[in-house]
Amino acid sequence: MLSTNMKSNRMPALFFRGVWVVAAVLALQSCGFVKSKFGGGKKGDVGVTNGEVVANARPGYKQTTPYGMVLVPSGSFIMGQADEDVAATQINMNRRVTISSFYMDDTEITNHEYRQYVNALLADSASTIGEEEIMAKYYPDTAVWKNDFTYHNGDPMLEYYYGHPAFDTYPVVGVSWKAAQHFCQWRTNLYNDYRTKEGMFNSPRFRLPSEAEWEWAARGGKQGAKYPWGNPYVANGKGCYLANFKPQRGNFDADGYPYTAPANKFNPNDYGLYNMAGNVAEWCRDAYAENSNAIVWDMNPDNQNADEPRKVVRGGSWKDIAYYLESGTRTYEDENSRRSYIGFRSVMDNLEGRTATARGGRQSASSRSSKSSKSAKGGGGSGTGMRK
Repeated sequence: MLSTNMKSNRMPALFFRGVWVVAAVLALQSCGFVKSKFGGGKKGDVGVTNGEVVANARPGYKQTTPYGMVLVPSGSFIMGQADEDVAATQINMNRRVTISSFYMDDTEITNHEYRQYVNALLADSASTIGEEEIMAKYYPDTAVWKNDFTYHNGDPMLEYYYGHPAFDTYPVVGVSWKAAQHFCQWRTNLYNDYRTKEGMFNSPRFRLPSEAEWEWAARGGKQGAKYPWGNPYVANGKGCYLANFKPQRGNFDADGYPYTAPANKFNPNDYGLYNMAGNVAEWCRDAYAENSNAIVWDMNPDNQNADEPRKVVRGGSWKDIAYYLESGTRTYEDENSRRSYIGFRSVMDNLEGRTATARGGRQSASSRSSKSSKSAKGGGGSGTGMRK
């Protein structure tokens, strides 16, 4: 009798346990953890079949490395000043953040590349914004070579820097933050127009790097390093300077270049990026705030504020002392400012392989600069709009 009663008492419990199991399976199916007809239909099932929604087979997406870019891996790092705060500004507090993988130009955008953008705008000016507005907003301000410095003979640079072939591979300067943003938009359209014609999915857009992305890329995987090359010195064991900057009072050419240097000069960091310190400082996407590190999220930090005209500038330049070359040093300029010492480079989100190695798909700047027949970044010869 006791055995019979125990069996009868267990039946409701077993029934309700079974109900809970079924409910759990259905919940897992809805979350995609258990293969169902909705998420796991046979390859080739398309649309609605027999009144049921099934998987829609589409060709796979393979993101290619855009011409002149390198893949920067995902990871976390301590963002902020790695050494002394000379100015006692306390504007870059240390904080651990995580950055997703992305592609980045291995050099600053050059005069030759930027000219292709300006020429494309001028060629289409009749149907778009007009030549006068293009020249006012997007054409580099060559007068910066005289206006940025008092009692300075900048005439040769003013006359030749942007247009002469001798400076084709030098970084473009005299470009505002807004113009740099517009260049990225144009480059995106050029790239995706080709992909659309070839029946391919659109690629993520080109854009300016966030401040956090820029610093992560500049460090090249070296946690806590003062400079992109890792050690705390600005010269190697032979006394050769490792970047283009102002190493001594009144001495601009101790590193070999009194003004800017070709965009692929000096050794790249461990991610294959050239001149992340020195040569020209670089626009970032973020609006500038003294307490930015404290207020942004710690996953892909980004501080876009259209109401703040001050935009972040990073990296230091040919006219700056070593402090501004440090990977953690922050400064800013007005979004409409044009300077002889500020340029930019662009980035693109990596939609796949977020733990891929940084070297994946890299093409060196030296090989890129030798291919004079190539079109602008984002376009590989013959108007393809992509690097193959």
